[in-house]
Amino acid sequence: MTARIDALISNAIEKENAMKTWLMIVLLGIMMLPQPSHAGDYVIGEGDVLDVFVWGVKELNVSVKVRPDGKITIPGIGDVKASGFTPPGLQKSLGEKIKELIKNPNVTVTVREITNSKVYLFGGGVKSVAYDLNRSTTLLQLLCNIGDIKSADLRRAYVLRNGKKIKTDFYKLFIDGATNEDIAIESNDSIYIPLLTEKSIYVLGAVNTPKSIEYRDGMTVMQAVLEAGGFSKFAKQNDTTILRNEDGKESIIQVKAKDILNDGDLSQNFKLKPNDYIIVKEGMF
Repeated sequence: MTARIDALISNAIEKENAMKTWLMIVLLGIMMLPQPSHAGDYVIGEGDVLDVFVWGVKELNVSVKVRPDGKITIPGIGDVKASGFTPPGLQKSLGEKIKELIKNPNVTVTVREITNSKVYLFGGGVKSVAYDLNRSTTLLQLLCNIGDIKSADLRRAYVLRNGKKIKTDFYKLFIDGATNEDIAIESNDSIYIPLLTEKSIYVLGAVNTPKSIEYRDGMTVMQAVLEAGGFSKFAKQNDTTILRNEDGKESIIQVKAKDILNDGDLSQNFKLKPNDYIIVKEGMF
């Protein structure tokens, strides 16, 4: 009976040890999988929070924040340079140092919090800010997050990366919805969005309140006329013109505004550009 009990206990211990070994293999596989937010080409910087894990040596497993001097402190090793390394690069560097304490160390470094990755927005068209890039972000997503840009000149905007313009003119992307114009934003990109300097529309002639109107993207002739109080009773609505000066060239666009109102001919409801003049002529009949 005693021998049988001993055999049962021995068998149970073997199964438990086998289960522990299997779990350790599974956990090791999970830990070694690449993490999307901790890509191998990410460069560690000041303020980032790192998890350092040394298999089998719990005393060396720490979560540390990269100090302003670019270093972290590891028990038994002391201060170690972390800033400027990629996670795999830091793993290798720490492994060499930990060899002085244990044989063949297995070191894993992951980035828990990214605070070093920033994008810089500047220019008179938006509030200048250093934007934290803590996840994958495209230009369109960034533009949607920065708030009111109605005073921004999107046509003269650009993305600067490593001293070179890699993307110019955001108008098609943000206003016309041309998503094929979208690009991925990377850490340390600079995004310049200038102020729209010529941003008035001038409505003159036979309208009830001749005035200048602040230009808005997508504004049409009829919107501007209505904001100027609408046509006066003497207006020759089909004798409306748009005077435009673009790149030093003057052009005149004839607008049959009466056809818009009476016949619904929206092809005559032209979109305006900054600094356009709308002139409505008068007639007695």
